[in-house]
Amino acid sequence: MRAYREILSLPGALAFCLAGLLARAGGAMMGIGIVLMVRAIYGSYELAGVLSATEALCWAVGTAVLSNWVDRIGQRRVMLPAAIVFAVSLAALVGLAALQVPPAWLFIPCAVAGLSGGSPGALVRARWNHALADPHLLHTALSLESTLDEFTWVIGPVAAAGLATLVSPEAALLVVIVISTLGAFVFYSLRATEPPISPRSAGGAVAQTFLLRIPGVWPIVAISALIGVVFGSGDVTVVAATEAWGAQSLSGLVLGAIALGSAIAGFSYGSRRWKTPLLRRFRIGIIAMMLGVSTLIFSWSPLSLAVFGFVYGFAIAPTLINTNTLMQRIVPESRITEGLSWIGTSLGVGVAIGSSVAGWLIDNVTFKAAFAACSVAAVGAALLAIAAAPVIARSVRPSKHALESQPTDS
Repeated sequence: MRAYREILSLPGALAFCLAGLLARAGGAMMGIGIVLMVRAIYGSYELAGVLSATEALCWAVGTAVLSNWVDRIGQRRVMLPAAIVFAVSLAALVGLAALQVPPAWLFIPCAVAGLSGGSPGALVRARWNHALADPHLLHTALSLESTLDEFTWVIGPVAAAGLATLVSPEAALLVVIVISTLGAFVFYSLRATEPPISPRSAGGAVAQTFLLRIPGVWPIVAISALIGVVFGSGDVTVVAATEAWGAQSLSGLVLGAIALGSAIAGFSYGSRRWKTPLLRRFRIGIIAMMLGVSTLIFSWSPLSLAVFGFVYGFAIAPTLINTNTLMQRIVPESRITEGLSWIGTSLGVGVAIGSSVAGWLIDNVTFKAAFAACSVAAVGAALLAIAAAPVIARSVRPSKHALESQPTDS
């Protein structure tokens, strides 16, 4: 707890941390909000999955572009206009769905919302990276952010499911518009803690190259994409499973249980200083995720799914913390935001693939088949993490933010 108090006592830190939490809180409601709204109005999980995938894929592409501009131009100048576009396009999606227009009309505002959403979480982490020179405090800050991410996933799906089932199918996405816009205006108004613009020429050729050409970046991006497949297929499948058991209103509670396990693990993980090398912890976390998600297929009720999900959640936040830390130690410091956003981009691509595949499997096979798809993606992530470890290890650069005194193991 002392480390958490220390980082939050820095000038401006608590303000940008809380504002960033509000700015990204709607992200936890977005996917399930689209699925529940489209399923209720149009009666198709396949359409819901494809629309959710469209938003996630466009978000992945848009985040990569926006983060590059942020590093070149600044957070406020890029992301405040993007937040306005996001709010308007999401409102258009909700309005068109409420009017029950032909499904094809929904894809344009869905895509624009994804393209303009950005990654507030990466921007908050970039502020921590700028504010902290002590590597252990940076580890604590990254752990705090992952814990707060999971907190939004504890509350968000529960709130989205409750709003969609008890108020109206569109209610969850309307709340996303309000809190995301409010959070964006507050967060981007905090200019004192905004990282300065770093000239690309300062880091030489490596600082100016396409990030995926850096050897250690592409394995992390590919692993993150497979993790995204797990997340995307899992979210849609949880909704379908609870509906099959006659308790769709509990889908948010099940997703919240997964996120709660992750939040507890993330908070605990960040409160201690680890002697185990970072890359070894990265591999262990992904293997634990693989084992945990493989248990979901054995669920027989919402309660059993919540219990299995809670245990599986303990592997999520530590794995994402390690993923972000590795990326920060590989990319040039002038491109930290872009590097972190590539993780979000790859997760988004994976979510798009996972939700589409799960939607098709649910409508045409069974939700058990969709849970099996989650397990296959998790196995792929674990195998790639093991195989690519030497490449990642060779790419880690010496930095003031190195979290271990010993080399990252391979």
